[in-house]
Amino acid sequence: MQLFDRTLGQWVEHWAKETPDKEYIVYSDRNLRFTWSQFNHRVDDLAKGLIAIGVERGTHVGIWAANVPDWLTLLYACAKIGAVYVTVNTNYKQAELEYLCQDSDMHTLCIVNGEKDSDFVQMTNDMLPELKSCERGHLRSERFPHMRNVIYVGQEKHRGMYNTSEILLLGNNVGEDHLNELKSQVCCHDVVNMQYTSGTTGFPKGVMLTHHNIANNGFLTGEHMKFTADDKLCCCVPLFHCFGVVLATMNCLTHGCTQVMVERFDPLVVLASVHKERCTAIYGVPTMFIAELHHPMFDLFDMSCLRTGIMAGSLCPVELMKQVEEKMYMKVTSVYGLTETSPGMTATRIDDSFDVRCNTVGHEFEFTEVKVLDPETGEECPVGVQGEMCSRGYNTMKGYYKNDQATAEVIDENGFLHSGDLGVKDADGNYRITGRIKDMIIRGGENIYPREIEEFLYKLKGVKDVQVAGVPSRKYGEVVGAFIILQDGAELHESDVRDFCRNQISRYKIPKHVFFVNEFPMTGSGKIQKFKLKDLGLQLCKEQGIEII
Repeated sequence: MQLFDRTLGQWVEHWAKETPDKEYIVYSDRNLRFTWSQFNHRVDDLAKGLIAIGVERGTHVGIWAANVPDWLTLLYACAKIGAVYVTVNTNYKQAELEYLCQDSDMHTLCIVNGEKDSDFVQMTNDMLPELKSCERGHLRSERFPHMRNVIYVGQEKHRGMYNTSEILLLGNNVGEDHLNELKSQVCCHDVVNMQYTSGTTGFPKGVMLTHHNIANNGFLTGEHMKFTADDKLCCCVPLFHCFGVVLATMNCLTHGCTQVMVERFDPLVVLASVHKERCTAIYGVPTMFIAELHHPMFDLFDMSCLRTGIMAGSLCPVELMKQVEEKMYMKVTSVYGLTETSPGMTATRIDDSFDVRCNTVGHEFEFTEVKVLDPETGEECPVGVQGEMCSRGYNTMKGYYKNDQATAEVIDENGFLHSGDLGVKDADGNYRITGRIKDMIIRGGENIYPREIEEFLYKLKGVKDVQVAGVPSRKYGEVVGAFIILQDGAELHESDVRDFCRNQISRYKIPKHVFFVNEFPMTGSGKIQKFKLKDLGLQLCKEQGIEII
């Protein structure tokens, strides 16, 4: 294996030359298809349009949209001219949007209509009231001094905003020589993508990722699953997150294979896309696989074309992985890491045993050092001893944007990035993630790791999904709370859960509180917000008249 020095734009042009007529991007539900050649041509046209409105090397261009067809076109257009593509979480509300646009020094914001209960056009107008009275391209905002343009990704027209057709039209006035000059200045170590951390704690920070970071992480991810140009990957995870834009998109980009897109997660569209396009791989967070497996029409679709995929984004229940392997005919792999590591730090390989793929997150990525360090001393922990997962290598972010202090807090003097996750290395060199340092429950001095209890409770018949978090207690500081989503038609009482635990796990680990819920609080990228579970536990105790003792 090797690391490549190609930029994202050079990768697109490589396949446009090598396999021009091969399908690259497919939206099966609308029968929209782009070959590598067609896609590369559209990227160049959009890149010239961006140049025409003042986007240049180093300019920050935001994308606030689900997995719409031009999401990837705009990514590569920015990559070719040396601009930085700033991804905006589609779940963001007004204050979060405004914070990100200010913090990132955004120059151009690309938006769609909206998602769920959020009207992106209205929210953008509320943020930039000047749009209503300014000429397009002449935006001047006191609160957002860097902002010059808003692009509506689509054909509709909105006051003060460009639409896609207008950007393409303006690009006709930009010569190939100008575009080629900007292309020639782009280096693989330039920042190409800036992603804001989920913000589960504190203010989100802009993680600066380079072409070299993400292209190589995507390439190695594909190698771990033996990807070739003949593969078809169903991508139903959001592109604004590393899972979608790196593990999926960069994998397809570097292997020259087909990326079958789902605009926003819908288990029925996912199943139909796999069936129709004969996808060979699929990605998802655990909740997505649960939704697919439990869909009432699951049996109508032929999943036998699948051979592999990734389940990641949050800790993956072993029982769920077993069901996916049996019912979706695929060898499940997992990738562990974080946005700051581009994101993969460790991964299981398709040839690993079922036990390794189910019970560990594999071993380190090639060209990456991974160590389990004692959070107190900084010394490397022996095999079997729990510590903090840390890594060093090509995949380490360039830093947090305009935040040297925060960067120094996570990257130590030896160049190791500290994840905040607890893990253990086994004798075979594989790692297990045992929880977050901050998620650990301390009950009367006893350290309890939620992951252990979650894995145990997942075996209880009737449990569809489960999360464990600490609930405040006057006597013990905090006690174990289990938040359970039941399978359709299942009935369980909290006493059933405790009886299942009795004599199987230590008494202090048995949930003091059992709550049956319909959903978990999630980030836009599908991660469980554990800190919100603690608040939810207090709220449910109050509603149910349970005294906190």
